[in-house]
Amino acid sequence: MRFPVALPISAKLLSRITCLSALFIAAVSVQAQVEYVDPTIGNVGILLVPTRPAVYLPNSMVRMYPLRSDAMDDRIHSFPLTISSHRISELFSIMPGDGSAAAYDQETTTPYYYSARFRTSGIVTEFTATERCGYFRFTFPSGKAGLILANRIAGTLAVHGGNLVEGEERFDGMKAYVYGEFSKPVTATSYEVSSKQSLAIAAKAGTLEFRYGISFISVEQAKKNLQHEIPSANFEGIKSAGKAHWNQTLGRIAVEGGTEAQKKVFYTALYRSSERMINITEDGQYYSGFDHKVHTDNRPFYVDNWLWDTFRALEPLQTILNPEMEADKLQSYVRMYQQSGIMPTFAILTGPYACMNGNHSAPWFADAWFKGVRNFDLPTAYEGIRKRSLETTLLPWRLGPKTSLDDFYAEHGYMPALRPGETETVAQVHPFEKRQPVPVTLGNSFDDWAIAQLARELKKPQDEALFLKRAVNYRNLFRADKSLMWPKDDAGNWIEPMDPKFGGGMGGRDFYDENNAYTYTWDVAHDYAGLISLMGGMQKAEANLDQLFREPLGRSKYEFQAKFPDSTSMVGQFSMGNEPSFAIPYIYDRLGAPWKTQERVRMLLDAFFTDTLQGIPGDEDGGGMSAFVVFSMLGFYPVTPTVPTYDIASPVFEKTTIHLQNGKDFVIVAKGASKRNKYVQAIKLNGKPLDHVWFRHTDLTQGGTLELTMGDTPNTQLGAKPETFPPNSMDVRPEMYR
Repeated sequence: MRFPVALPISAKLLSRITCLSALFIAAVSVQAQVEYVDPTIGNVGILLVPTRPAVYLPNSMVRMYPLRSDAMDDRIHSFPLTISSHRISELFSIMPGDGSAAAYDQETTTPYYYSARFRTSGIVTEFTATERCGYFRFTFPSGKAGLILANRIAGTLAVHGGNLVEGEERFDGMKAYVYGEFSKPVTATSYEVSSKQSLAIAAKAGTLEFRYGISFISVEQAKKNLQHEIPSANFEGIKSAGKAHWNQTLGRIAVEGGTEAQKKVFYTALYRSSERMINITEDGQYYSGFDHKVHTDNRPFYVDNWLWDTFRALEPLQTILNPEMEADKLQSYVRMYQQSGIMPTFAILTGPYACMNGNHSAPWFADAWFKGVRNFDLPTAYEGIRKRSLETTLLPWRLGPKTSLDDFYAEHGYMPALRPGETETVAQVHPFEKRQPVPVTLGNSFDDWAIAQLARELKKPQDEALFLKRAVNYRNLFRADKSLMWPKDDAGNWIEPMDPKFGGGMGGRDFYDENNAYTYTWDVAHDYAGLISLMGGMQKAEANLDQLFREPLGRSKYEFQAKFPDSTSMVGQFSMGNEPSFAIPYIYDRLGAPWKTQERVRMLLDAFFTDTLQGIPGDEDGGGMSAFVVFSMLGFYPVTPTVPTYDIASPVFEKTTIHLQNGKDFVIVAKGASKRNKYVQAIKLNGKPLDHVWFRHTDLTQGGTLELTMGDTPNTQLGAKPETFPPNSMDVRPEMYR
């Protein structure tokens, strides 16, 4: 049995739960994967925002977690009815009791069900969800039900008919609506504070249920959503359907071997890789924050994606697991461009969001295209990403027309930096985020290279030549005497003095972004061969990469992290806690030392990704970091999105089976894999020996077996010859590897 698509949660599905569960158990003779998921992993952040124990169905509108500072906070303030997006956060809320913060005693957290008992009152709160609806069940030991239903932002709420709730909230030019039904008649006392409505709900009941639908179109549509997905009271049925849905999703990858803790880390990462993007289509319609209109469309419309965080690993992972959905997500971006006139990179619910830097929709479109995902409008997508590169500003955290700095970039091939103490003269530069000249230059070099590949596909030779020229702009900021990427001023002079570990102000933003020179020096995924040449050849580049993991901070940890809070979980100057680092351990595959990739990746997984409250080394960022974990534990990684190949590393599990949407299986067998046996001794693909440590996307999608023999000693000969290295992007055409 295969699991080609996620079934909608509806009344029909409820009647099929028993059958579906039986089929699933028969198909996958291992413990149900959802039982390994622990949503509390990472709930206490090392420095920044932690993960949340969210209940939701994959890619769905309704998401809920208890509102508190983190898992160490023993007081829950309330429960949101949904989590809307990166920027807006929680919408509406409900809380048993009088609405004040209450201490919880016991919690159960799963992807499909949550419960908590409050210590003093003994009240039990339970929650489960469908795609557009939520379902709370409250148990009151006193036999008297009481709770507070409230707006979290400006809006209204009202109870009518004894048990029916209608409400709305207003934010950023759009509205969210709720329609709900209590299981018993209630009385409601309304009061308003700062344009927010609160309802004190009371009922004579030991158990009170609240079913509700969410909509971004209207209250009437919220009611329809509820009637379609939870037409009657059936908490246990909805809960069971949610569990079946998650087992179906997580069951796309079955693992054997490894420890129980490793399985928990893996399946929790896969669960977090299944949250975004969010399908906001309701009965064939959706409200778009990109033109503030309701649209009718037979394809789903997805929002809430943070491409700076996700183009490296999350989207490539979903291209493998859900290529049809990936096409719908890409077409959603096409429609966003058509509706707003700008191709977004952070496409949140309310529209294009000016966040981070780069034009990373380009490698996302290109990666999917060259991996065979074609059901989207490529010519229009190309128009949008080309316009974003050439006609709008490259400045971080800005959306809008070009500035004088963009004209400078077009002429000179790099973003110029200010000298320490020099006053900013360009008004459009963000006062906190600054120019970030090195990552802007490097990131757009990569993005423009991806655009060049699409230009060739669309038979636009002039564009291809233009973007290939821009793709080598990164070379303008490589400082040979330092062997680091270094900022230049507008006269072409290196910025001095400049500390490559600690310079550039908060987060290094005057010159870098969230990371320092040591990280960004390696952020050239489209031309590692060119970077290695700039460094003086493979021997020197390998020594530099070794030193990255050994180079001391040069100061106390607290001093470093006070200035670079995103650069957490440091190994020398390598930062596991931030996205530009993800591909760095895999660069050894291009230096003839893949055994070092195997060693480093395993060390990083063991050290920083654990089944604990602090088991995430940095911001999880919408699935971006979790997808790195999924790939790395599987034993391969998409080092250069756009090139349809994967680098082989060191599988954690002895056997992994990926059930593909086309009905085929790709099996990874790692004979003898263990904590000690992390080094690959030999590789076979479908029985044929390989002398290189990479394979093609088509090798995966055609189904087959990748067989690795593992050992406790490095095989320094495997993948050591230049002719066996993974393809260097600047020297190849992605279509060669289809």
